[in-house]
Amino acid sequence: MSSDTAPIRPDERFDEERVADHLRRNLPDLLGDSSIVFEQFPGGKANLTYLARAGDVELVLRRPPLGEVAPRSHDMAREYRVLSVLHSVFPQAPEALHFCGDPEVMGKPFFVMERRRGEVIREEWPPSVDGTEAGRRTVAGNLVDTLADLHLVDHVVLGLGDLGRPEGFTTRQVEGWTERWIRAQHHEVPAMDALGERLLSRVPAPQRAVLLHNDFKLDNTMIGSGGDVVAVFDWDMATLGDPLVDLGTALSYWGGTGSKTRMVTSDATAPGVVMPAEEAARRYAVRTGLDLGELDWYRALGSFRIAVILQQIHIRWVRGQTRDERFAVLGDLVGPLAEGALESLD
Repeated sequence: MSSDTAPIRPDERFDEERVADHLRRNLPDLLGDSSIVFEQFPGGKANLTYLARAGDVELVLRRPPLGEVAPRSHDMAREYRVLSVLHSVFPQAPEALHFCGDPEVMGKPFFVMERRRGEVIREEWPPSVDGTEAGRRTVAGNLVDTLADLHLVDHVVLGLGDLGRPEGFTTRQVEGWTERWIRAQHHEVPAMDALGERLLSRVPAPQRAVLLHNDFKLDNTMIGSGGDVVAVFDWDMATLGDPLVDLGTALSYWGGTGSKTRMVTSDATAPGVVMPAEEAARRYAVRTGLDLGELDWYRALGSFRIAVILQQIHIRWVRGQTRDERFAVLGDLVGPLAEGALESLD
């Protein structure tokens, strides 16, 4: 078993022989008639990710979570489409190898992609990655540069010019996340309602349309021992739109002025300030040439999105669609996130 995998959780199992037969039929050059063993990557909180091992060949399978999911979310077909071409010009994108749209095979649609090696940093800084302030600062700078480089990709050349509708994208973001909030909430949170209204009342005009990751943060990346970004994961919400939506989301995870950089110092024993969010934003602006005069609005939208995502995960636990106890407390974070975003707008 790999150090980053675990036995599959009982409620997240699937018909392994059926999936193995499907993989052998559709990836014969990689798998032939080999026996396939499945394990699970246990760290994610939404889509389910598994390892398929056949001898020396290792592949990664991604599928949506258990139970009902929000419309247009957890879109494996979209993720496959992006990753099947983006890897050719953006080396941090793993190559997608196969998509299965038949839910009878694995329970829901899924796709297969190449395996990358590195560390996904969550609650604790891994010993294999330099944890000094200088090492963490390297990671911070590489994260910013990776996001900027993604926004400089020519998506039209890749055949992704119709992936989304850039016109009105940011307004639809506010409206769409408000609708998701309404569907997922199970009690009143006045700050969330107020935040949605404030955001919709003043939507900035976009400066350009780019390929967006749409949920860019540290634990959606894989970091190499030298602090480089070796992979970016979770492309199921990728689309075309305002690049500052991506930056605002990233900086909402990042932290505020003078705080520890949450994106790169997630454990309680981290060194002091690594790279303040304001410095990260300036670095991004230099690399992309974008104006950041409205950045507070985009950061507030990022906090709104994060709050809704947490509630969507939490409500699956409330409804008994998952027994993963990590999700039980996520609902408690929604109100404070919204309140903080409202203060930033003020």
